[in-house]
Amino acid sequence: MGRTTTTVTFSLPPEMATQVDQLVEQEGRTRSELVREALRRYIDDSKWRRLLEYGEQRARERGIGPEDVERLVDEYRAESDATSA
Repeated sequence: MGRTTTTVTFSLPPEMATQVDQLVEQEGRTRSELVREALRRYIDDSKWRRLLEYGEQRARERGIGPEDVERLVDEYRAESDATSA
């Protein structure tokens, strides 16, 4: 059976490496676990940023401003409630 992971090598500034090692010690985890979690969070944050940018762009194209959001959410909820009843 093949490996389920790929080894990646990267460098860190000494101070950051020390901070990583301190976290590893405090949390009883491996460096790999810590880095995997950090990268998962970064990837998730990146997806959310792209989604928000897309939504903001689409709103601008449609002339929707922050002041319209609450009204539109209320309208959507009312339509959803009406169709699910």
